[in-house]
Amino acid sequence: MSALAVEPGPARGSDWDATVRLWEETDAPEGCKVEIIEGIVTLAPPPSEEHNDAAELVTEILWPARPEGCGIYQTLGLVSADAQGLYIPDLCVVPRAALRERRRVQAAEAELVVEITSPGNANHDRVKKAHGYAKAGVPLYLLLDPWHTGRPTATLYGEPANGTYRVLDSVEYGEALRLPAPFDITLDTGVLPLRD
Repeated sequence: MSALAVEPGPARGSDWDATVRLWEETDAPEGCKVEIIEGIVTLAPPPSEEHNDAAELVTEILWPARPEGCGIYQTLGLVSADAQGLYIPDLCVVPRAALRERRRVQAAEAELVVEITSPGNANHDRVKKAHGYAKAGVPLYLLLDPWHTGRPTATLYGEPANGTYRVLDSVEYGEALRLPAPFDITLDTGVLPLRD
């Protein structure tokens, strides 16, 4: 993953606007993900086939359990300006009405965000984005980590407060992970690809 440096320090007011403009103007190769993480515009290569397969499998599991009026999106930008972030999660469950208001969707509007680590972005997903989503108040954050040291894990975070989450559950791939209301489903992590 490469990063384009933006003015150092917190991205507030006009600094944030300048960072967003830089993000909007970044001409990345097709399929690359351009995000703002802690005030820095970052570029990640297209995800692997295994990464895409994991996202599709989770979508399939979540689809019947999604809250009424919500969609499941793979390329939707979510803004967490307080955390200096504009993230494009691997999956997010967001009310469709939020997409129809012709403005950037706020991360706080998501019911669930799912990130799947890759070797080059694992730290962003495990630490920086977790902080940004918690700071925005996203109620549930599911981290699928096939690159976790030792064994692949799935960790569900919830109860965001002051930019941190509480771990609700963490399992090794192959075990079941329960997602609470409004989903009330069990994710069989045994169906997920082990590496991407």
